Amino acid sequence: MESFLEFFETMPSWQKLLWIFICISMNWVVEVAAPLMKFDYKKWKHAGVNFVFLASDLTINILFSLATVGIFAWLATNEFGLLYLIDLPLWVELLIAIAALDFTAQYLVHYLLHKVKWMWKFHMIHHSDTTVDATTATRHHPGDYVLREVFALIAVTITGIPVAFYLFYRILTVFFGYFTHANINMPRGLDKAISYVFVTPNMHKFHHHFERPWTDTNFGNIFSIWDRMFGTLVYEDPSKVVYGLDVADDSRDKDLLYQFKLPFDKSIKTDY
Repeated sequence: MESFLEFFETMPSWQKLLWIFICISMNWVVEVAAPLMKFDYKKWKHAGVNFVFLASDLTINILFSLATVGIFAWLATNEFGLLYLIDLPLWVELLIAIAALDFTAQYLVHYLLHKVKWMWKFHMIHHSDTTVDATTATRHHPGDYVLREVFALIAVTITGIPVAFYLFYRILTVFFGYFTHANINMPRGLDKAISYVFVTPNMHKFHHHFERPWTDTNFGNIFSIWDRMFGTLVYEDPSKVVYGLDVADDSRDKDLLYQFKLPFDKSIKTDY
């Protein structure tokens, strides 16, 4: 287990980028072979728009990485955090760390991104995609991404998560992000069975429905347990889902200038 975690701790940047490429490519292949919805769109053009958001977020990630290194060094030196107060098998502590990060840096902040008006306006860009596929996982306004990173650092600080645990968690979030957004037609029985523990493609699609109450459900990223615990889970027929936003111009979902400015557009009203 220690050598396994050491691999992620020493993983060079090019391997992390390769992992992103592998996750996107694998889901793209399945999307073409077995799509959930038949989109009449130019796949590469759609991906290009979403990759612009990816590039902006990767730039921000570099800045947060500097802060993260300092936090991990301080935590290790001072042995600060909940994990330093317990002595459990390494795999159990890893599971606790992943669960803590998934709840705080994914479910909790995602819930707030929907419930706090000014936060929602940043998150709207993710929901404005009318042709949801694997690349939609990269579609986050820089403001949205910063909020997620702040909550991740809060979780790291409170729990005293080692850097190897954190990096392994990040690898997992990349996989689940692309997998759950992928436009793939999973067998309904298999999808539902997996959804009892993990977030699945069909389960997450309801979250991208253009109007509430479905938009305000299924906030999880890795584990579905949070949505089950807090009553925010829905599981219906995914063919009923209609992508987009009911408060924005869906025809401009690929207009980058419009999308980047959307959080500051006072003509875009919300009823929060």
